[in-house]
Amino acid sequence: MGSDQQQTASSARPEQRRRQEKVGLVTSTKMQKSVVVTVSTQVMHPLYKRVVRRSKNFLAHDEKSECKTGDTVRIRETRPLSRRKRWRVVQVIAKAAELAPFPDAQGRPVPESAA
Repeated sequence: MGSDQQQTASSARPEQRRRQEKVGLVTSTKMQKSVVVTVSTQVMHPLYKRVVRRSKNFLAHDEKSECKTGDTVRIRETRPLSRRKRWRVVQVIAKAAELAPFPDAQGRPVPESAA
């Protein structure tokens, strides 16, 4: 009888729902272990029947601080980590291109220590 109760208790437990995943662009890395990811979607305007681009910012946890501004990342929904942070960086899909520093007035590249 004891094992019968355990089986019904485990089967009565609600199924854990799949967590959402989104792909977006890192727009800010100014916080420790956190990044702002902008996710853009296209939706049909209800009145004008035209495709409109919508974007939304998500705060995501970046444990290893491996994301840079301009990277394309995949984020997954998670438990609340802070007041606004409910997402976690799962994968860096594409790294942002490294740009050379702007040249000074004489055309020489500016060293990074002076910038």
